[in-house]
Amino acid sequence: MDDYEVDYSDVEGRKAECPEGCGMCCLCQPEVLPEERLFFRENHHKDLVKSRTADPYFALALKKGRGSCVFLNGRRCGIYNKRPAYCRQFPYHIYVGDRVKVELDLSCRGVWTGRGNDAREEATQIVKAADGRIRDAIKEASSVYKQFYHNCRDAGVMSDQVVLRSSVSDNLAGFTDLSYLGAVMDASQMEPVMTLDGLHKNTAPDMAELEEAARSAAAESMATNDPLSAPIYCDREWNWNMFMVNESEGNVEWNVMDDEGDMIFKGESKIDSIQIKPLSPDAGKVLEDYIKVLNGRDSLMGNVFSLMDYNEYEDDMANAYYGCISTAALDLMWRASMLDHFIGVGTGAEAMKEAIIFYDMDRLDAPAIGAFV
Repeated sequence: MDDYEVDYSDVEGRKAECPEGCGMCCLCQPEVLPEERLFFRENHHKDLVKSRTADPYFALALKKGRGSCVFLNGRRCGIYNKRPAYCRQFPYHIYVGDRVKVELDLSCRGVWTGRGNDAREEATQIVKAADGRIRDAIKEASSVYKQFYHNCRDAGVMSDQVVLRSSVSDNLAGFTDLSYLGAVMDASQMEPVMTLDGLHKNTAPDMAELEEAARSAAAESMATNDPLSAPIYCDREWNWNMFMVNESEGNVEWNVMDDEGDMIFKGESKIDSIQIKPLSPDAGKVLEDYIKVLNGRDSLMGNVFSLMDYNEYEDDMANAYYGCISTAALDLMWRASMLDHFIGVGTGAEAMKEAIIFYDMDRLDAPAIGAFV
């Protein structure tokens, strides 16, 4: 296979550190690669398990089957020099679609401090170490993407990705405005092939409809009673917060996971009692900057493609893409309000940053037709 190029634009100019006392990434059960299994079989055979996923793989055991990694003690790794490749990669994600791109997980608080190692240098070393897995993934992803584009052309729903991204880039501020988001959502559902050119704000947006769309988007990832499947929010005090939605009762339940894997109940509220609060200008700027990041991610485009395939190519790519960006913005606005409701993060720039920290791992976990390696 010819040498492949890697897009590092998501990590350029960034730094990353591993903050003392965090351990949030140790709640994500890491796969143990075939070449790593011998060490664990010989030294920690009871701690090598099959994951509880649709496609099981060998992984490290979790405390009580749902907490942090069994090797995390005092928020420090007991096998740091022997930790699996997937632990070494965090907070970098290598996405293989129709190209290879490194994406930075903004749920890691260590990428927000401006301190630590040069992210580009770290990412380059991680890509080098993952070369074999990347080459295998390129072969598979190339075939999947080729079939996807063929299906889009057959269905007449193909759009130019460069044009889609450019259009969002030209209208970034609009994606922080509820009136504009309402207009985008309406157009994505009503127009055969929508465009952002000349799109005007709804002078009287249907707030009930926008609130419902925001709650539904957030609840999609929180609708579980299994802590292992619940999204994690590591707060400024390093607490591992888990918010789980009980759809039958319409409640959001807030728990904190302790270091031993036990859940400590903190409170609950009716999900429809949490409403989107207006963004301050500085919060809007933080959201705008994040939408810019999403707009450059291949994994988000891959998620849009996955949804198009799931819906049997009923929607044009433009409608699906703009709708996905809008839904992400609404989800973040609602999560910021939810965090303020339970924890009191406020409504300014810091609140939006906290919402992004809560949201981004969910975003990177969304189904996509490509693959993370």
